[in-house]
Amino acid sequence: MTERKVFRKLLSVEDALKKLQEYYVAEPLGSEEILVDKSLGRVLSEDIVSMVDVPGFDRATMDGFAVIAEDTFSAQEDKPVKLKIVGKVEAGEKPEVELRGGEAVEIATGAPVPKGADAVVIVEQTDQKDDVVLIFKAAAPGENVMGAGTDIMAGETVLRTGQEITSREIGLLAALGKSRVKVYRKPKIAIISTGNELITAGQHLEYGKIYDINSKTLAGAILESGCEPIPLGICSDDPEEMKTKIQQALLIADVILTSGSTSAGAGDVLYRIIGDFGGPGIVVHGLSVKPGKPLIVAVVEGKPLFGLPGYPTSAIMMFNLIVKPSISKMAGRTVESATWLEGKVASKIFSAKGRREFLPVHIVEDEMGKHLVYPVLSGSGAITSLALTDGFIDIPQNQELIEEGETVRVELFSPKFQAADLVFIGSHCIGLDILFGRLRRRTPTLSFKIINAGSIGGLQAVKRGEADVAGVHLLDESTGEYNIPFLDQYGMAETATLIKGYNREQGFIFPKGNPKRIKGFEDLLRDDISFINRNPGSGTRLLIDLNLRTVAEARGLSHSQLTNRIRGYRIEAKSHSAVALAVLNGKADVGFGIRTAAEIYGLDFIKVADEKYDFLIPKRRLERNPVKQLVSELGSIEFRSELEQNAPGLVATEETGRVMS
Repeated sequence: MTERKVFRKLLSVEDALKKLQEYYVAEPLGSEEILVDKSLGRVLSEDIVSMVDVPGFDRATMDGFAVIAEDTFSAQEDKPVKLKIVGKVEAGEKPEVELRGGEAVEIATGAPVPKGADAVVIVEQTDQKDDVVLIFKAAAPGENVMGAGTDIMAGETVLRTGQEITSREIGLLAALGKSRVKVYRKPKIAIISTGNELITAGQHLEYGKIYDINSKTLAGAILESGCEPIPLGICSDDPEEMKTKIQQALLIADVILTSGSTSAGAGDVLYRIIGDFGGPGIVVHGLSVKPGKPLIVAVVEGKPLFGLPGYPTSAIMMFNLIVKPSISKMAGRTVESATWLEGKVASKIFSAKGRREFLPVHIVEDEMGKHLVYPVLSGSGAITSLALTDGFIDIPQNQELIEEGETVRVELFSPKFQAADLVFIGSHCIGLDILFGRLRRRTPTLSFKIINAGSIGGLQAVKRGEADVAGVHLLDESTGEYNIPFLDQYGMAETATLIKGYNREQGFIFPKGNPKRIKGFEDLLRDDISFINRNPGSGTRLLIDLNLRTVAEARGLSHSQLTNRIRGYRIEAKSHSAVALAVLNGKADVGFGIRTAAEIYGLDFIKVADEKYDFLIPKRRLERNPVKQLVSELGSIEFRSELEQNAPGLVATEETGRVMS
């Protein structure tokens, strides 16, 4: 046995962790594939990319009648609109009817919306008489309809490596049809309680003996940390018995955790025998803290060994401060703490009076370290309302409005909120998944917060100092130029920098072989063509209307006169994927969107324009390391190559990554 060696220099917690880092770097231990049903509490070791759209069709979110919204615009309580009922669609059925003007179809919640319909009037706002329905309130296009792909788009990265799987993630995986998932292996943590005074719970408590508290407490803490406890029972203070226990632990565990026998007293022997194993041995003996001073940290045969104090309070304190950070990293997790926090609302939140609302929210930090709360507005039917958020706020039933800047309490879904290293707020694109995926591979510990708030939302977030970067693709109709004119319009020319992104090929999407021989926007006026439009405010809708105005001017018509002649102009989809699905399922002969959506669904495509998708960054954040990494990755040859291979229709140029303003 080696001679007694007492470490007289007491370290701070931070220095102790650094000292351990010199001899052992905690990192995930590898992957295994398990059933989704068994994945609760595990940590993803792969990005989850959706192979399907959720939902896969336009579906009703309420019981009622599917209608053409325009038919209901004149409806009033005392002067209802009368529509002829031409069918009924239940959940799980494929509609066999196509809606025409003056018609309605009875529809159940979750049922596919029939061709021609663009809204659902809830049953409470109707009265049915034989084959006629009376509509007492006008419906807006898209009302009570969840469009295909509006929750999750095929090809979208919905969960990322390092994300802990909770019940919400399991629901999301189920929505994608996943039965198995790759997760990090659980570290195995051997637990040894030392001391002649200890006995096992359930035994008769003799004078001078105490029950072993630490093994049970530490086993629970290990489980909470996402690891697997392996209790090896009680060990006496006999050096040979202790050596045998440690040898057993080294064979079956990744980490050894002992409690007791760590002081420099005559009866404390752990520090005496560690040197009998493979080096480097003890790296820390004693911390300048109370409680927890007699802590041992060692590396034995390439595995970390933590000798915790025997007093239960000291043991659990040192576990949380010293052990948990390491084993959590080995499990692919982050360390947890508080369950709620306060933050200021980033924009007005409206709530329905008369109902208590639990609103999912995102949390970001501004430049002063203050928490800012963003509502998640995906709707009650969207799994992302739960799966991709930080927590929720409880809005009382008599409150209709939470003002911008008002302080709210956020109940966290996870025990601790960890501010992201890089906050993205703006318009989503599949190219972002490739970019952020490359950043993750380059720096595995880098964390992101991605909030899809649209281009205007991204501009405003950058202006308010809430985002490190925003994705924008805004077309200025007066100049035909993308993005740059909006810096002046929003008073940001001196405070923000635009980084050149990539082009997105926009054009017509139609079935294979182009059976209707569509060549351009003029063809949308043909009587035999039905069109599926995009929602107002989207960049694609701006591009559509810009081209239609050109056609209208050439024909001596106003924009409204022209669009009144286009079948389906007022039938709107909220995503590129929804447009492609409408064409694929025969709900429209042609739509307009990005090539990527057409390629995913095996449809044909005619390019009309290159849309500019760029990145807006506050100038004062350009020197932040995560931002510099993003800009560097954006301009790399490897990113351009991966974009070309995995996202047809998204095209990097020689200017990608260049500062534009």
